[in-house]
Amino acid sequence: MGNYLGPVCRLCRREGVKLYLKGEKCYSPKCPLVLRKRSPGELPKKIKSSLSEYGLRFREKQKLRRLYFVSERQLRRFLEIARSEGGVIGDNLISLLERRLDNVMYRAGFARSRREARMIVSHKHLKVNGHYVNIPSYFVEEGDKIEFVLDNQELLENAKAKKDKVPQWLKVDTDAKTIEVLRLPKGEDLKLDIPINMLYIIEYYSR
Repeated sequence: MGNYLGPVCRLCRREGVKLYLKGEKCYSPKCPLVLRKRSPGELPKKIKSSLSEYGLRFREKQKLRRLYFVSERQLRRFLEIARSEGGVIGDNLISLLERRLDNVMYRAGFARSRREARMIVSHKHLKVNGHYVNIPSYFVEEGDKIEFVLDNQELLENAKAKKDKVPQWLKVDTDAKTIEVLRLPKGEDLKLDIPINMLYIIEYYSR
């Protein structure tokens, strides 16, 4: 997923929901999902065929992958870690995805989409505990301090505008351009941007 170079709006149209991969465009009337609700490459059909049991689980898995912009291999690895931690596997999986460094940048408002956050991390525009990190899948830990070193006024304004939407497990200082991980995400922090049936995803990988 991280190597996908095609138009990302096609991914939203394929899943039939907004995955917020284009930042502000996703909230505007120019969103292709609003203009063209049908799946890419399909002609309008009078009768829409229903998905099989496998198809339902596959599509839920694809939604989660594309929402967090992760590859199939990464998602399988995260699921294995989630299983080994004990407790509710679905909650563990979402917690791991939320702890990714690119997702933290997006949640803090220093990126308009997870795709943009991935690019920021890859180009070494931030430090974690004083050290440059360029791995988007890096897991943050409780007490980590992240410094945004890119001088981009547009992204800083975006962070200030979304300050009220920052999850409670993160503390953001837009003036100092820093993020502090107060605790690991749990409970209400695990609420996804779009409805996804986590049980279907676990069943898909358990087959």
